Amino acid sequence: MDKNSEIIKIEIIRILNENGKIRGTELAKRVIEKVGNEKTVYREISELVEAGEIEKKVHSRAHIEYELINLSESVNEQLKNLHKEINIIFEEIINFKQTSEEEKFSYHERIRSIIHLIHIVQSTDSIMKVLSFYPAFRKDKMFSQIKRKIDDSWELIMNNITHQHEDNFLNEVLGNLRISKIDSKNVN
Repeated sequence: MDKNSEIIKIEIIRILNENGKIRGTELAKRVIEKVGNEKTVYREISELVEAGEIEKKVHSRAHIEYELINLSESVNEQLKNLHKEINIIFEEIINFKQTSEEEKFSYHERIRSIIHLIHIVQSTDSIMKVLSFYPAFRKDKMFSQIKRKIDDSWELIMNNITHQHEDNFLNEVLGNLRISKIDSKNVN
């Protein structure tokens, strides 16, 4: 499979993810606008149907619809996995104070641990921001639950930071999170 073919397939799946069901002519038109020609786009749509990744429903010769197979199940499954991940990190954040006291974490170990927790929550939060552009994900009930758990995680992280003994703990965390000054050599 060539690179252009893969790009066309990704675009087809992206459009189906955004819209659910869509008429064949509309799907082809939108994909052609972004990449590919008519013949190639229709060939890739047919290959996705044959591969079982998308479903083709023929209502009449002029009315053919396409949709991702089991989109709602796929969406819900992906969100369930994200929910499990954020619950695990939420528990880690809750146990941070106790763990750091029991294991006698040094100042630097506590900073590294908090920064690690921040990065994980940031990553999950970023995934949710990307998924929020897809109606199929936004409509799922798990979506709002995950968003709330992320907000709760941020609140717990801030509580952990503010309850550290050192006055400069927050400044040290922020200093380690900041992107260093961009060097002109790094810019393309």
